[in-house]
Amino acid sequence: MGLYSFFVENIDYYITGVKYTLLLSVVAVVLGFILGAVFALMRLSSIKVLSWIAAVYIEFLRGTPLLVQLLIIHYGLSIYGINFPPLVSGSIALFINSSAYLAEVFRAGIQGVDRGQMEAARSLGMTKGMATRHIILPQAIKAVLPAIGNEFIVIIKESSIVSIIGVMEIMYNAEVLRGSLFEPMKPLLIAAIIYFIMTFSLSKLLGVFERKLKTSD
Repeated sequence: MGLYSFFVENIDYYITGVKYTLLLSVVAVVLGFILGAVFALMRLSSIKVLSWIAAVYIEFLRGTPLLVQLLIIHYGLSIYGINFPPLVSGSIALFINSSAYLAEVFRAGIQGVDRGQMEAARSLGMTKGMATRHIILPQAIKAVLPAIGNEFIVIIKESSIVSIIGVMEIMYNAEVLRGSLFEPMKPLLIAAIIYFIMTFSLSKLLGVFERKLKTSD
């Protein structure tokens, strides 16, 4: 049986896998975006305790493997009576991991805004919080949108790791086909092609989006 015929015959498995992969990726990026923005602001805060908490959170998550984080959330917390379904555990692990990287992206974006913007806003009577919310953050977010899109691509690929706890994304279903049909290679090749199509298409869309942003600037 050829690769295409094998794909058509087992297309339901791959469609299910793509749905779960996209769901995990969207949840991870959206929640990671929100949490990352919060920790970026904490990291830049003049309140030392908040800055220290954010630094520890970011460095710990960036300095430990996603696999370890996933296993701690799904299996480690169970000794304290905290049990999550596999999909929830996978989503939590992906979005907290993503938030640490996005926090640094946001921090760079905020620090990249001209300091004169804050000074001008304060001279007009705005508080620091108002100036940050209405002047600094909108510019920073616009500047880091391409990086957020790249994080989405990374998450699509990294989501394959949640297959080890039973989430029915692309790799999990590929492994099911390998075991049930005794096909060691074809399910993996098709999974690789699907990942490539998804990430390549998204990178092209991001390229178009970046060009539009430059035009608007």
